Amino acid sequence: MFKTEEQIMACDSLRRFLDDQIEPEYLKVKDAPFEKEVIQGFMTRLAEFGLTSAPHPEEAGGMGLDWTTHLMLFEEVGVTAIDIALPILINVVAGEILLKLGSDEIRKKYIGPLLAGEITASMGISEPNVGSDVAAVKTRARRDGDDWVINGEKTWITNGRFSDFLICTCATDEGLTHILVDRKEHGYETRDIKKMGLNAQSTAQIFLDDVRVPIANTIGEVGRGLQQTLVVFERARVHMAMWGISLARRALEESIRYAQERNQHGKQIAGHQLIADKIAVMATEIDAARLLTLRAAGMIDRGERCDKECAMAKWYGTEIAVNATRQAVQIHGGNGVTTDFIVERLAREAIIGPIPDGTTEIQKLLIARTLTGVQAFK
Repeated sequence: MFKTEEQIMACDSLRRFLDDQIEPEYLKVKDAPFEKEVIQGFMTRLAEFGLTSAPHPEEAGGMGLDWTTHLMLFEEVGVTAIDIALPILINVVAGEILLKLGSDEIRKKYIGPLLAGEITASMGISEPNVGSDVAAVKTRARRDGDDWVINGEKTWITNGRFSDFLICTCATDEGLTHILVDRKEHGYETRDIKKMGLNAQSTAQIFLDDVRVPIANTIGEVGRGLQQTLVVFERARVHMAMWGISLARRALEESIRYAQERNQHGKQIAGHQLIADKIAVMATEIDAARLLTLRAAGMIDRGERCDKECAMAKWYGTEIAVNATRQAVQIHGGNGVTTDFIVERLAREAIIGPIPDGTTEIQKLLIARTLTGVQAFK
């Protein structure tokens, strides 16, 4: 799939801005937790390029572009810093949910600031004992007059510490239900989870203890949360695929540069056959992953069902990133394991990718179910 002239111009303009303005600032704080004003600053500046609003309709304050173009822009941010790309991912998916399922009052209150990068969302699905089995959510919302009263714990929540609101998936008498919890108005507590990488952005536990939220904050139909979550996964999975592509691409770029500059046995290591093999495989796998991802994005743009295609893209895109970053470290030799070179960080970040939004193993089960019609889960 080839970029249009408009897409090339948009990506090139964003690339220059990221290289000149964002990466120098990010490198000052990499691996150290962002303060909220820092990540919010990145978000508002990148919102001017459409990162939080490109795929949303113009009448809502978006740019009215397609998901394909949005993902091309998202790739550029990921090449610079996944720590910045992840909050964008969550805001974009949350915006899609609110636009499609939120009430007029909810959209009026949250959509404008969200698309402008002025506020930050979190999506609360995963729990300590609930990962891929969304139907097993234990966080409970019970009706009390005109309110929901919510009790439970969410975990692995991106943007947790930064979030201004949480779209919380709860068990109700009618079934799973999404409820918007405003941090200032209703309150929830967070605690960051320390990880092997991606610690500048916030991945957190969220605690809800008798949190009282108006029934009017229900997102979509009561009891229809499971079906609505499946659509969320499609959007999230193509973003995760592009996460992997971004990391692999940066690893390839760093490897090519290093292989051209480094000399061993009287010549550039780029001329060594085993190094050339690694670079060729990395480049080919990246292109293949990108084609899978853009195919899925095109299907989303056309309104076609694409759970299988999104699963393929997420599986392949995140797994080739693990391979590419591993090979980048190998090409750098001893330098590759030092913090003086970016490839050690890329390798730590890439290994996380096959886990969120459905592990690689879950993606394979979904693909096989679509092809055979036989359900692996009972």
